[in-house]
Amino acid sequence: MATAAAYAEALRRGALDPVLAELYRPGDVAAQRARYLDLLDCFESRVGPGPAVLVLAPGRTELGGNHTDHNLGVVLAAAVHFDCLAVARGNDDGVVRIRSKGFEGEIVVDLGNLSPRAGEADTSMALVRGVAAGLAESGRKVAGFDACVDGEVPMGAGLSSSAAFEILVGRIFSELFNGGECTPLELAVAGRAAENTYFGKPCGLMDQISCAAQGILSIDFADPALPVVREVDFDFERTGYRLAVVDTGGSHADLTPDYAAIPDEMGRAARALGQAHARGLTVDAVLAHAGRIREAAGDRGVLRLIHFIEETDRAAEQAEVLAAGRMDDFLRLVRRAGDSSWRLLQNCISATDPLDQPIPLALTLTERFLRGRGACRIQGGGFAGTIQAYVPDACFAAYAQYMEEIFGQGAVMPLKVRRPGFERISLDMIDGEGRA
Repeated sequence: MATAAAYAEALRRGALDPVLAELYRPGDVAAQRARYLDLLDCFESRVGPGPAVLVLAPGRTELGGNHTDHNLGVVLAAAVHFDCLAVARGNDDGVVRIRSKGFEGEIVVDLGNLSPRAGEADTSMALVRGVAAGLAESGRKVAGFDACVDGEVPMGAGLSSSAAFEILVGRIFSELFNGGECTPLELAVAGRAAENTYFGKPCGLMDQISCAAQGILSIDFADPALPVVREVDFDFERTGYRLAVVDTGGSHADLTPDYAAIPDEMGRAARALGQAHARGLTVDAVLAHAGRIREAAGDRGVLRLIHFIEETDRAAEQAEVLAAGRMDDFLRLVRRAGDSSWRLLQNCISATDPLDQPIPLALTLTERFLRGRGACRIQGGGFAGTIQAYVPDACFAAYAQYMEEIFGQGAVMPLKVRRPGFERISLDMIDGEGRA
């Protein structure tokens, strides 16, 4: 295991610059080098010199399959360059201590008791304890460690900052105590269990798998215990379009009931037709028995069930057209997906504050700016947060200026897709001539 000082020395002489260039956007290398050095310095000052692991977990963006994973559907997702970075070292006292940049205090979790604690719900401690419990249950070793973390996944921006943190914690356990052998699916399952059972937020498995496996992934949840994950080989940076998200500034606070209502209503609607989940139903069957579904799940349940069926098929088709390099067809499907989320799924406006509608505003402004070029849609869970946009390179700067006049400086965030193979930074990535 390399030392923190060895990592710092390699960074200072630029030996890891090619790795940083692979991980982040053009022009970000110097800033990321400084970020890594700052975190290593923080670690040495708090934990002391010696061996350490340097691990990463990216955020993710959903490309297709809006709210389909929790009903055994298909999604298309991609890991992005915004990430959580950690320097960590094992200890002998069975306690996890994490100092996170930008946050007061320290996350402290005693691994002697891995049961959920009511007082920890909705905290980072709950996520750490839950991930440890999930890995231990699957037969992996968990033990105490000290770590310093720097998270650059924007919170509340629909890029899954919580899932990135869960995967980061799991990856530390994997690298320090399990020889780096924990699979992406193991880490994802542990992360979802932590979020569902320990943190108290309902979610599917898409976020965690995307953060753990990286790249562009088509994920079929027909068997939720063993989802089929297929990597899609495609480079958005060669299409003439810029993939970006726009943070509308809407808060995710108090939106859990909105999120929970979606799988609940889809489930009630499916059970009205004799199924435990929506997967396998057809739109014809829904329309033929709409009255029965309305009684069980309301009008919105009917609409959300139709969205699920069509969105699952659409996400599978999106993967196929991307793999074939058909960007125009992909954008057509993105526009249809966005329309379905708005009209059928109805996750663009929260019922708790109907006058606050930043998502519809951002979508409307983007559509009018693009005038038929590119595409836009809701990003992630919805109700607040971000939209996703595909903007022609030639007018991206003008688009960013236009949107940021409404939503604030830095609201438009161009994304780079993170490819697999960079879950841990190793000095073995440097060749004999000091190049990565």
